[in-house]
Amino acid sequence: MTEDQALIFTILGVTMALFLWGRFRHDVVALAALLASVVAGLVVPETAFAGFGHPAVITVACILVLSHGLQVTGAIDAVTRHLLPTDAGPLVSMAALLGLGAFLSGFMNNVGAMALLMPVAIQMAGRLSLRPGQILMPLAFGTILGGMSTLVGTPPNMIVSGFREEAGLGAFAMFDFAPVGASVAVIGVLAIVLVGWRLVPKRQAAAGDDFETGSYMAELRVPEGSKAVGLTIRGFEREIDDSGAQIVALLRGGSRMNAPHGARRIRAEDVLVLEGETDMLAKAVSVFDVSLDVAKPSADDTDKTPDEEIVLRELVVQPGAALIDRSAVDLGMRTRFGLNLLALSREGRRPRRRLRAITYRPGDLLLVQGPPEAVAQFAADMGCLPLGPRDLRLPQPREAAMAGAIMLGAIALVTFGLLPAAVAFALGVLASMVLRTVPPRDVYTAIDWPVVVLLAALIPVAGAMESTGAAALLANFLIGSVAQGNAVMALGLVLVVTMFLSDVMNNAATAAVMCPIALGIAGALGVSPDSFLMAVAIGASCAFLTPIGHQNNTLILGPGGFGFSDYWRLGLPLEALIVALSLPLLLLIWPL
Repeated sequence: MTEDQALIFTILGVTMALFLWGRFRHDVVALAALLASVVAGLVVPETAFAGFGHPAVITVACILVLSHGLQVTGAIDAVTRHLLPTDAGPLVSMAALLGLGAFLSGFMNNVGAMALLMPVAIQMAGRLSLRPGQILMPLAFGTILGGMSTLVGTPPNMIVSGFREEAGLGAFAMFDFAPVGASVAVIGVLAIVLVGWRLVPKRQAAAGDDFETGSYMAELRVPEGSKAVGLTIRGFEREIDDSGAQIVALLRGGSRMNAPHGARRIRAEDVLVLEGETDMLAKAVSVFDVSLDVAKPSADDTDKTPDEEIVLRELVVQPGAALIDRSAVDLGMRTRFGLNLLALSREGRRPRRRLRAITYRPGDLLLVQGPPEAVAQFAADMGCLPLGPRDLRLPQPREAAMAGAIMLGAIALVTFGLLPAAVAFALGVLASMVLRTVPPRDVYTAIDWPVVVLLAALIPVAGAMESTGAAALLANFLIGSVAQGNAVMALGLVLVVTMFLSDVMNNAATAAVMCPIALGIAGALGVSPDSFLMAVAIGASCAFLTPIGHQNNTLILGPGGFGFSDYWRLGLPLEALIVALSLPLLLLIWPL
């Protein structure tokens, strides 16, 4: 092993460790890996940022903009209203929802497809008397599966295509991924609909007319004259026992008592930290005449927002949201947006800090109070997704039709080989701006910049793996020590390793790391690299074991009431099915 190879392996090892740790955002880690490679002399400084002009990066950014156009014009809402049944049973309803989600994910950003269909899934769960997680996890997995069927369905496919082009073999066409990817997606969705959804852990009471999001943390202040004054903690909990709430902490005089003793008596001006369902708030307030411990509006605010205009909304924090690692105080939620934070739900764990001082994480659920316009503005600015019943967009038919036509036109240009994908979808963005299906001011906010930076930073690092011979060295080791020179075993190894890495780190990062290794293995064995690249594409899109492998998994963490270990119950059988199905398909369609 040369010095350069040792350096690149060290950088990649530290990078993957940081991905697993999760303390820093993926784009920050990727940028650090790029700069470390430059400092170590593994990447030429003049080409360090060439990744920002890579066709895969441009295509991903453009797809995000065009997907935004489909959303803001209401085109997808119109499709949803017409294609999803309103009175069918669980089997038909779930098949229609997952089928639509998988189809949309093939042609738009799969996170966008998931975000659009989440409120629909929640309403469906209520109608079918199922728990929200029983619909949300199948939908998340279905939208992930659908993305692997086309070139533009998911970033890993575009990265794989880019590496093939750089290897001198030409880029993959729009539907080259479909024979294997679409087959896996269809069978995977059918397996989830017929059997898989029954494996989803049931983490909360059956949903009724309203969406129940599991355990919330809320703070209630006990005023003078409240019936709670003088009661013991145990007595308070007994009075609201049917709400399922419990007091997990008591704040008194600037100090906090976690898990206070049941015999401790409640005093005036105490703040009780409760954990329970959302209806515990109404129950506690009505029984004890306590109040939510939130900031009081000023007289000016009261004049501007009369009571009849105040609403409660549940918002889920999306991956990459602007409010991640910030608190209500940091954001100025009251002073800047005119909102009160009433409660927080997080993966079943109890935050140990004051509600307004808790820093937010992806998948958190926030219960906020304020004017509808302020809630909508906060959600849009901060990267939150409103849950529960929502007002569907009422699109201008002309704008929705234009947005759909632009997307279809760009896809046609790529499908018939008239233009490269990056150019075709960039042309679609230009058309969207000119025709104003995406307002020019929204073009840059529609792009998920952390994903763009992640891809652009890791592409040169992956190139350093090739140029230093590290990819070939690792490939030879895997062939000789594990696969023992057997090409079929090596193909299965690439698929399984890629799938594992995708479960614990970003799928785009996984594809960028594994493509040079896959090409190295194919070269060492003297076989066609296409089957190995396709194995990387399939494996990178199959992140079903953890909430961190894919953004769609993170989105359902709070609304489904899931914990970190809940995903494998459905995810592990699904990944085993995909391996068993995709290996023979790869050998049949992309023979060695």
